[in-house]
Amino acid sequence: MALGKGRLEAFSDGVIAIIITIMVLEMKVPHGDSIESLKPMVPVFISYVLSFIYVGIYWNNHHHMMQAVRSVNGAVLWANLHLLFWLSLIPFVTGWMGENHFSKWPSFCYGVVLAMNAIAYTILARILVNIHGENSVLAQAIGADWKGKVSLLIYLVAISLTCYVPIAGFALYIVVAIIWFIPDKRIERKLNHQDNEHHV
Repeated sequence: MALGKGRLEAFSDGVIAIIITIMVLEMKVPHGDSIESLKPMVPVFISYVLSFIYVGIYWNNHHHMMQAVRSVNGAVLWANLHLLFWLSLIPFVTGWMGENHFSKWPSFCYGVVLAMNAIAYTILARILVNIHGENSVLAQAIGADWKGKVSLLIYLVAISLTCYVPIAGFALYIVVAIIWFIPDKRIERKLNHQDNEHHV
């Protein structure tokens, strides 16, 4: 049965807002009033910035994806919850990695959570495409999804690297963020093209 997408969007926005709030609350106020007292906070802040960008990317892409569909069903609701589950783990692995200065296992787990977010997002997108058809705006915008496939490959390489050179793995996490930080205009272009056709 097709359902309205409004509640799913509102719930997702609320959860993502809470995730960002939790992340910033993990940054404890330093004990001291000198600039030196901020030095131990640098890795924590770097981790926070990267994770903030990642959460922002997911929120942005999730918003665009929902604009490209008309309705959802029970499978979509569960797939969306699956994505939110992995997103909700970002504050934990972010804090753990930052507190331990990008050491092996925290960086490894951070990468696993990022990779699982990417997989969960792909599952959600595929279910939505199955509902709306291969000729839908979303299906045409996603296409072969080479960007998503390349990102997942980089995650796998990065996770492996963290076992030997953790900072190199972390650098690759930044690379994926840069790839997605550059605005993905695929869905916007399809929506604008569809609007133009309707107005002709």
